[in-house]
Amino acid sequence: MLDWTACTVVERSPEKVSGAWVFRGTRVPVKTLFENLEDGATVDQFLEWFPGVTRAQALAVLEFAEASLATA
Repeated sequence: MLDWTACTVVERSPEKVSGAWVFRGTRVPVKTLFENLEDGATVDQFLEWFPGVTRAQALAVLEFAEASLATA
């Protein structure tokens, strides 16, 4: 399991989305990005559907997840 505390573009609060990791400044769960990509969506489509998330945030989350694979 990833330690999302090291990823600066996400946050977690019990008051937001039941404590799920969300993109900082939004209520969009990080999990939503991965679910949409798994279902065949592109990053551009995800950003269109969730306009509160920036491209920089989405790419940072993907890079963070990718880097964790290199150290696993």
